[in-house]
Amino acid sequence: MHGLRPQPAPVPWAAVVRASVALAAPLAVGLAADRPVYGALVSMGALSGVIGDTADAYRMRLYNIAVPQLFGALGVTLGTLVHGRGWAAVGVLTLVALVSGMISSIGAVASASGLLVLLNAVVGAGLPMPDPWWTAPVLLTLGGAVVLALTLLGWPLRGGVPERAAVADAYRAVAELLAAAGTPAYEERRQAVTQALNTAYDLVLARRARDHGRNPALVRLLAQLGALIPVLEAAPAAHQRARLLGRPLPAEVPAAVHDLAAAVLDPDAPGGAARAGGAVRAGDAGTGSPSERAVDHALRHAATVVHRTEPDPGGVDDRLGLPAALRVRFRRAARGALLSPASWRYGLRLALCVGLAQALVSLVPVPRSYWVALTVTFVLKPDFGSVFSRAVLRALGTAAGLVIAAAVLSQVPRGWWDVPVTMVLAALIPACTVKGYAFQTAAITPVILLLSDLLNRQGFGLVLPRLYDSLLGCAIVLVAGYLLWPESWHTRIGDRLADTVADTARYVADAFGPATDPAARARARRRLYRDLSTVRSEFQRALTEPPPTGTRAAAWWPLVVAVERIVDATTAARVRADHGAEPPTAAEVAGVEGQLRELAGALRGSEVLVPVPAEPAGDDEGVLAPLRQEVAAARAIASPGA
Repeated sequence: MHGLRPQPAPVPWAAVVRASVALAAPLAVGLAADRPVYGALVSMGALSGVIGDTADAYRMRLYNIAVPQLFGALGVTLGTLVHGRGWAAVGVLTLVALVSGMISSIGAVASASGLLVLLNAVVGAGLPMPDPWWTAPVLLTLGGAVVLALTLLGWPLRGGVPERAAVADAYRAVAELLAAAGTPAYEERRQAVTQALNTAYDLVLARRARDHGRNPALVRLLAQLGALIPVLEAAPAAHQRARLLGRPLPAEVPAAVHDLAAAVLDPDAPGGAARAGGAVRAGDAGTGSPSERAVDHALRHAATVVHRTEPDPGGVDDRLGLPAALRVRFRRAARGALLSPASWRYGLRLALCVGLAQALVSLVPVPRSYWVALTVTFVLKPDFGSVFSRAVLRALGTAAGLVIAAAVLSQVPRGWWDVPVTMVLAALIPACTVKGYAFQTAAITPVILLLSDLLNRQGFGLVLPRLYDSLLGCAIVLVAGYLLWPESWHTRIGDRLADTVADTARYVADAFGPATDPAARARARRRLYRDLSTVRSEFQRALTEPPPTGTRAAAWWPLVVAVERIVDATTAARVRADHGAEPPTAAEVAGVEGQLRELAGALRGSEVLVPVPAEPAGDDEGVLAPLRQEVAAARAIASPGA
């Protein structure tokens, strides 16, 4: 039901205009040249580019559109070569599905590439393509190039703007976090900070791989993003202090960070340097607690860095970590895809369902049967969401899209009328995509039917077969890819959470180690919060599954929140110790670390909540007292009957 409610997201008007032009213009050119089939194939390639254009920074958009198009060209070539060859097509598509599923585990670009190579292979094997064999790959790639060209038109004018906007969004998110210190809204704001930092780090690191040390604008962004980390690390200590005193931080504190966000976007904007200095102690003058000193020091440092005219490249703290060389990352990705059990499980799952779909339509005469395997491919993307909910939403979205397609195919004559109709339907794709998966499916379905009708000329006769094919594809996924798939009933969310708890124990040990580099500690904390964000996403996806997976995820969900609070408490303790509080003893640190490792061991491989040992002893007034309380809360949640 949540998936059927439109998400409160603004309409991306630039993407709407781009999709409308990219899909309609090739049709117009094809009709003018008396080659409507060629125009339809270029528009199909453009449709793939529109769906894949999900990044913000131009460099990332270049990769997100161009790389999957190359895989898509390979896929349609393989599909064209086995078109009409019966069981040979079944074998080839099953093998392509296996490879597609395995490479999808590497990352976002690889996932889009794996999806497109399989989609185009299915389309090539199911639809008649023009001769010679290389025509379809060239035309589909040309469609992707059209979208890429339209996307990059703004690069000369807006180059670097998405990166600055992402860093400014991170500052604003931290400002909202500080404003929520001491209130129940703090937990939710912390999630927003994690997402904003993930986006900013991804965009900055994508550029840093080539430009580090040579691009002054990038050096400035690195310095500004690095200066935000001490403010973020001080936030948990400020939250503890505000909760203890029963009042939030002075309003000048988040206002100063908002001013810094404006300065990141516009270096000439009036900044918050003066407001930042001394704003922390405005509400509690003279106390000078360690948490207050930490926030004050972090704000002063951030204001200095943000307003510095020319940051020194050699003086920028390496809080991000330089990316490895391209060949090293490629080797790691290939080794991970080949040796990871998760990639093999997903590849085999996808191959099984696609093979069943293709074998079924080879045995049973289904007109234009490529839609069955196409539905399986779209639905069976666990990295996109719950398999169960996607199958249900896909069926509902396809039914809604077919209503639109039926009106178009029955009332609009083929020919030049296809151009304005495609402009309107294509504009709906990015507008509906931000609203949810069911809405995206409803928008894409009539476009695909209209374009495929230009290839096979079945008209209104396409509508009902497509509905039957979609329902059949969803049924294959639900039965073979969900009900009969062992992993659906033996979820590994406990193992994933156990790994994160073990990483948290390591973070506790490193935070109070004898010689911990602050930059290395910041990178470790960043990795841990990114992992926690991934775990939270996995649990949210599992919550949409039917029992027992959904009920198990609901039972374990509070433990995810408890682990996040443990990481916050660790950071707060380290910050307080850095600003005058008495540091903990090695025995206290070892006791907390041991408790977390025992909790991780108890959780690993378990499908039910488990009991854990007793609470570690320590100074109730010491810097680790809040951390021990959070560990005790996590242990209580993990105990049966809690």
